[in-house]
Amino acid sequence: MANVTFKGNPVTLLGNEVKVGDKAPNFSVLANDLSAVTLENTKGQVRLISAVPSLDTGVCDAETRRFNEEANSLGDVKVLTVSVDLPFAQKRWCGANGIENVQTLSDHRDLSFGEAYGVVIQELRLLARAVFVVDSTDTVTYVEYVSEATNHPNYEAVLEAAKNAK
Repeated sequence: MANVTFKGNPVTLLGNEVKVGDKAPNFSVLANDLSAVTLENTKGQVRLISAVPSLDTGVCDAETRRFNEEANSLGDVKVLTVSVDLPFAQKRWCGANGIENVQTLSDHRDLSFGEAYGVVIQELRLLARAVFVVDSTDTVTYVEYVSEATNHPNYEAVLEAAKNAK
């Protein structure tokens, strides 16, 4: 598993580490309207999936805003941000911040995404910061487990991978 720290302290990640070339694991999370969303809902599309600890923190806020701004330049790429924030909080945050190009999804109920992608921080019941690009055939083409959960991902590499995925 990836070695990850949170505010400098080592944490234990639960679930299965995902690697480039893997078939993207399915998951079940909640949309802001409480409807179930799975990987199958975006079948046939390129997906940029960003896992964040909480939208109500500075880095997560900035990361989601950045992907929202970049989404139009990515063409037909579906941008998803997953956290354990409640769907109601995600909806409020998106509305307050004008987020229209990123779909926020809540993993609070089952940690289905977190366990499938190996990003559940056992000690905090939050998701570690990670980014995955999944191509239209459900193959993982990019993975970044950010080594310090309070740091930003490599935006340029993520965006390039999303643009190059088919």
